[in-house]
Amino acid sequence: MTHATPTTREDEPGQKIWAHSGDSHLMEPDDLWTSRLPKRLADRAPRSERGEKYEIVYIDGTQIDRQLNDFMDAMRPPGAKDLDLRLQDLDKEGIRSQVAFPSMGFWICNIRDPELENAVARAWNDWALEEVMSRQDRVFAPAIVPLMDVENAVAEVERVAELGFQALYFPCGISDDRAWGLDLWEPLWTAAEELRLPLAFHIGTGGENVVYRGPGGAVVNYTETTYPAMRVVTHLVAGGALDRHPDLKLLVAEGGAGWVPAIGDRMDEAYRQHGMFVRPRLSRLPSEIIRQQVYASFQHDISAVQVIEDTNYDNVLWGDDYPHLEGTYGHTQETLRAVFTDVDTAIRDRVLHGSFEELFPATAATAATAS
Repeated sequence: MTHATPTTREDEPGQKIWAHSGDSHLMEPDDLWTSRLPKRLADRAPRSERGEKYEIVYIDGTQIDRQLNDFMDAMRPPGAKDLDLRLQDLDKEGIRSQVAFPSMGFWICNIRDPELENAVARAWNDWALEEVMSRQDRVFAPAIVPLMDVENAVAEVERVAELGFQALYFPCGISDDRAWGLDLWEPLWTAAEELRLPLAFHIGTGGENVVYRGPGGAVVNYTETTYPAMRVVTHLVAGGALDRHPDLKLLVAEGGAGWVPAIGDRMDEAYRQHGMFVRPRLSRLPSEIIRQQVYASFQHDISAVQVIEDTNYDNVLWGDDYPHLEGTYGHTQETLRAVFTDVDTAIRDRVLHGSFEELFPATAATAATAS
C-alpha cells in the first residue's frame, strides 16, 4: 500500500511548505522482540517498564533509569504508533518523506553478547521492513547494524541491502578501543560504500548520558548530546576512513548543522600547523572531505541555514523529529516559515529537498512520481 504526497505551489503566500525530514523515529511495539525471538534471547532483549516517576530500560542484565513520565506519552502525535495515522499526520504537517530512526532500538548497541545483539538487530530490521516500509513509500528506516563482531556487521549490511534498506544506523558514542576511526571497521566501511548505503549517526546514542544537576542543567545536558556527533566526524575524517572511501556518505541527525563547517576549519588548522605529527596523511584537506561527504540535519536552528550562504556548506537537511517532544509536530509549518522566511529559494530547496534526495535517491524517484 502506498500513499502519494499532495502537491502545492510553495511560492504562493499561505500555501503549505512541503519538506523531507532527515530525522524522525519509529516507536516499536512492546512485543517486538518477545514475538520474534526465542525466549532465551527475548528475555535479554531491550524492554522497558514504567514506574511512577521513571522508565526503567532493561538490556541483557543491566538497567537504565530514565525520567520519562506518562504525561510525555500523552503529548505524542496521534500516529506515534499507528502507521496509517502517521501518514495523515505527515499530510497535515507538510512532510513528504521521513528517514525514521529507532527508539527502543537505540539500546541495541549496549548489548555485549554478539549472538544476542545480532538476533535483536536482525529482528528490528525485519520488523521495520515488514510493518513499516513494505506498507508505504514515505517513511523508511535505516537498518540497525550489530557492532560487537565486524563479520556479523558486514553480513547484516549485505542482507539489508538486498532487502532494499537505504541507510545504516550507528550510535555516536562508542568506547575508545572501538573508536570509529580505527581500522577494525574497514570491512564495514568498504561494504557500505560498495552498496551505496549512507552511514546515519544519531545524537544522544551509544554513550552514557551526561547528567549535570547544577545551574542550567536541562540546557547543558541537552547540548551535551551533540558533542559525540562532532567526535564521529573528526574521527572518521582525521582517521582517514572517509578519505579512503570517497563515495561513502555520512549523516549526523538531530545535532544541528551550523557547527559542521567550523569543525572543518578547526581540523584544517590542526592538519597544517601540526603537520609533522599528522598520521595518516590525507589526499584532501579535512574541510574538503567534510564538504563532500558529511551531511547534517537540524530542527529549529536558524544558524544552520544562515551559514550556507557564507560558507557554501550545503549538505544540510531539515528534520521534524516526529514523534518526539523536541520535534515540530503541531507547529511544523510555523517552524518552516520562521526558519526559511527571506531565505534564497535555492538554499531552501536544497535543505528541504535536495540534500535528502541526494542521500536517498530512491526517495527522489518516489517524490518525482508523486509530484
